[in-house]
Amino acid sequence: MTHSDITTSTTTTPGTVLVLGGTGKTGRRVVALLRERGVEVRAASRSGDTPFDWGDPATWGPALSGVSAVYVVGPEGSPSPTPGFVELAVATGVRRLVLLSARGTGTPGYLTDAVGAPHRESEAAVRSSGVVWTILRPGWFAQNFSEGVFLDGVRAGELSLPTGDGSAAFVDADDIAAVAVAALVEDGHDGEVYELSGPRALSVAEMLDEIAKAAGVRAAYVPVTPSAYRAGLEAQGVPAEEAAVWTEAMDPILTSREAPLTDGVRRALGRPPRDMADFARDAAAAGAWA
Repeated sequence: MTHSDITTSTTTTPGTVLVLGGTGKTGRRVVALLRERGVEVRAASRSGDTPFDWGDPATWGPALSGVSAVYVVGPEGSPSPTPGFVELAVATGVRRLVLLSARGTGTPGYLTDAVGAPHRESEAAVRSSGVVWTILRPGWFAQNFSEGVFLDGVRAGELSLPTGDGSAAFVDADDIAAVAVAALVEDGHDGEVYELSGPRALSVAEMLDEIAKAAGVRAAYVPVTPSAYRAGLEAQGVPAEEAAVWTEAMDPILTSREAPLTDGVRRALGRPPRDMADFARDAAAAGAWA
């Protein structure tokens, strides 16, 4: 380890931390890690302990009452409600914001407007908030294979996606949560934009190989065209607009724009990101593909 790999952040003592999306992929991990540190946490979601609905601003104020820091996971769709929420949060005394954004948000043409616009609006709101802020830009989550949109295909033994031979440096949600917690409870992350990736780029077929080695579950990757994928989603009852967004979101994998490795995990935590072999081993042990 070189000197530049060593974090110099010092732990601060936050008050109550509000975690939006507290039952989601990253949110529930952030909640768990904060509680391990003895931090008072308020897990907010439509179905969580603290009621919170992006579509119902009347739920925002009660969730923010007495909160000093917020992990912000905004909704899809533009215009984003995040700017209004950030304004209210600062007005009620929040002094620290950690935003979950997305890889490519700062790169013109990386994301389509439908995908990128709400992230850009959210980032602008956090940057101009006047309080301590940190932005996380993770790429595609490894957990999409174990608890997300790809899980059913893996379990069924066939995963059809419009990603061709493209690859992505899939990032473990455990790493995203660890970076978020560091930014929420430590000094030294103010104004940082952490681009988060895993330590190596893999195609979807190679990810399925890692899962097969760890879990003994072999799923075949079946490449399909974007139009066929979109039509398949619509045939399953997915609304046309949502099917289009999902299809467009696959393009950075298809074109390998998600492949380059980034240093956000190391800069924030002083260690390399978790490898996909470790992700697959732990997910298999937890029964993800049983």
